Amino acid sequence: MRRLSRLELAGESLRAALEELAEIAPELLQPLVEPEWDKRYGRKIEIRKVPGGPEAVTERAEIFGRDGQKVLAALWSLDAPLRLRTLPQVEILRQVWVHHYYWDEQGQLRWRDGHALPPASLRFDSPHDTDAHYCTKNGNEWSGYRVHYTETCEEQRPEIVVHVATTIAPVQDGQLTEQIHDDLAQAALAPAEHVVDAAYITPARVQRAQQAHGITLLGPIVADHSQQAKSGEGFGKSAFTIDWDLRQATCPRGKTSTPARAFRIKGHEYLQFRFAKADCLACPDRRPCTASATRPRSIALLPQPLHEIQVQNRLDQQTEQWQRRYAVRSGIEATLSQTVRRNGLRRTRYRGLAKTHVQHVLTAMACNLTRTADWIAETPRGRTRSSRFHTLCTAAAG
Repeated sequence: MRRLSRLELAGESLRAALEELAEIAPELLQPLVEPEWDKRYGRKIEIRKVPGGPEAVTERAEIFGRDGQKVLAALWSLDAPLRLRTLPQVEILRQVWVHHYYWDEQGQLRWRDGHALPPASLRFDSPHDTDAHYCTKNGNEWSGYRVHYTETCEEQRPEIVVHVATTIAPVQDGQLTEQIHDDLAQAALAPAEHVVDAAYITPARVQRAQQAHGITLLGPIVADHSQQAKSGEGFGKSAFTIDWDLRQATCPRGKTSTPARAFRIKGHEYLQFRFAKADCLACPDRRPCTASATRPRSIALLPQPLHEIQVQNRLDQQTEQWQRRYAVRSGIEATLSQTVRRNGLRRTRYRGLAKTHVQHVLTAMACNLTRTADWIAETPRGRTRSSRFHTLCTAAAG
């Protein structure tokens, strides 16, 4: 599906509603039609570039807005049949107008600024597929869906995709970890160890995977992002000693914090340890310890069980043994590359989340059949390609 601009979305949503009403309620629509509407909405809306810049785009969008509002007002009048309000394209038109227009203080319908839109998870990008949502990740932008594959990684056996999850694009990867584990457990396919990338793992998910299903969740937990830890100067959170019974922290200079208080950030519980202002102001290490000129140092930590998981994982990640265990995750990257290049994974052939999920499942099945056939035939695996220059440098280093 081609990604529409906001202007195209507004025009195409109105055109689709007019098509629907022309078929079902022509007697209601006919009196509303203005002379310019045939040229404006008589064919599919495709707008490449609007001469005149942003002001011209806004002007054209507000023309669409007034036309669409005229139709909506007629459908919501007292003498209009109620069934017309529930027509699929009419409902889509209403939602698009709510998402992209607003009434100003003078009662005029206005085009919303791009920064004043609802979240991408609540609005859609096409009147022909309301499950397709906008998303950006690592500099890549798209409108559509997101797929999550889970595969086996046993030696001497082919890697087989055993779980497929499809979501709307704005759903973040980490939100699927628990669902994937629950689905695998229900199918009696829960692994002893599940290797994932950083997006799928947090201390809470490590704890939940072990407690709920006995799964060891292996992946890189993000490093301490405090200013001190990132700069390598001063005292990061790991430099403080925590007395969990007294709920107090002791800094490297031996000063003790006040008892921790609990608070929440984005639904997650933390403990804040705050030190006395008098102790911090008199400390010779104040400058590398805190950037504030007047406030004392404070640190926010996860509750004890999660904090200990976090600390232990960060230590393990630095070891060669952990790196060897984690190296197996590169297999799923090969699977994604194979399904993208050979099976067109990034281009959905259907509309709607349910049908797109079927495509993702069929794509995984095709991959599994190919790999199983190659394994039975003992076909040698392809080697990772390297440039001649890289090969030369590797040989020279050896």
